[in-house]
Amino acid sequence: MTNWNQAQADTQAPAFLRDLFAVALAAVDPRHCLPPHLPPFPASGRCVVVGAGKAAASMAQAVEQHWFASDFDATTNDVARFSGMVIVPHGYRLPCKYIQVREAAHPVPDEAGYQAACDLLDSVSNLSADDTVICLLSGGGSSLMSLPAAGISLAEKQTINRALLRSGARIHEINCVRKHLSAIKGGRLALACAPAKVLTYIISDVAGDDPSIIASGPSLADASTRFDALEILQRYAIPTSATVLAHLQQVSSETPKPNHAGFVQTHVQIIANAQMALQAAANFAQSKAICVQILSDRLEGEARELGHAHALMSTASATTLATDIFHQQQRQAHLLLSGGETTVTVKGNGRGGRNSEYLLGLCQSLQGHAGIYALAADTDGRDGSEHNAGAWCTPDSLQRANALSISADACLANNDAYSFFAALDNVLETGPTYNNVNDFRAILIV
Repeated sequence: MTNWNQAQADTQAPAFLRDLFAVALAAVDPRHCLPPHLPPFPASGRCVVVGAGKAAASMAQAVEQHWFASDFDATTNDVARFSGMVIVPHGYRLPCKYIQVREAAHPVPDEAGYQAACDLLDSVSNLSADDTVICLLSGGGSSLMSLPAAGISLAEKQTINRALLRSGARIHEINCVRKHLSAIKGGRLALACAPAKVLTYIISDVAGDDPSIIASGPSLADASTRFDALEILQRYAIPTSATVLAHLQQVSSETPKPNHAGFVQTHVQIIANAQMALQAAANFAQSKAICVQILSDRLEGEARELGHAHALMSTASATTLATDIFHQQQRQAHLLLSGGETTVTVKGNGRGGRNSEYLLGLCQSLQGHAGIYALAADTDGRDGSEHNAGAWCTPDSLQRANALSISADACLANNDAYSFFAALDNVLETGPTYNNVNDFRAILIV
């Protein structure tokens, strides 16, 4: 690794970065992360599994495989007491034996998500204190489980959702609004389950791992207020109907708070997050004699601006490496890792997502600096509007683009990072990963 020449690095560094991403994904696979946290199958009462998100189907599979062996007798009393339903994006379905898997639209909710949310809420009605609800949540669950509050239409929620996604608002702000316009999010699902015990298991896709933000916290108490939601809509100039404004001005729109009696029988556990993925990648790189720095697992902000900032850090590391070589010290490649969730304020009409835009911002700032390679991808397998997980860049990316008459500046101005990297055949396609711990970014300096 540390003795690559330039020609070798151009071929092997991108392959290494793709391997690194695969290692990170494997570390947060629900089949490994969820079973250690599950309790024994309840000795009495009903057991109902509910959930939503990009990882919901793989989490549901993990529950079934942990509790029920493949040769389990389906006529036994345990199966008679067991049922469930989870909601996933279109294309994220996995086969389950006892838990129903429903598909809906993401990131803008649709009628299928509305109907699935209604059915999910019905599935936990009339439970007793002897019953147990297993709630499986991951990123994407908020739009998939769309059940508007009384008096608000699905069309109104769709309009607000689209505007928020294009505004540059952060996920906690978007989900604050979603909670206060919902009949199921912001803790309302937990209240519908009462007096049953509610055990929530979460794969975190938000910076800081606040469980009440993930999937808009349907089974957790909410500290935000309807006044916060109104302020967010105003700050980002989100077009809002008179019906929505009137709803948010009513006390009934307020979410249940931590001291509510309905949360006495609830428990929450985060089973996987970005830090776990980054640490696995770091361990893998260190086994290859690479010096690793994990910058943070919770970086936020405008994607391209973070790319510019990381370009400065990368060139500084490259200078240090060159100095070591000049003084004939031991040469050791450097790796900078980071996670979190950036945002994109959409002003153009191009194709792409926050990771490809981050990478193009990085590439533009590096200006072909020798020895620096980078990959940025979303751990759910889809970055923004296209079907790629992300992309990678090499020192000659700008030069190759220029030869094709493609301008990095023009692509950034049009939010068209996908077209830039697709033209170079540098897009990373994994298909659905059935998981989501958000952004994964790796910069290799050799």
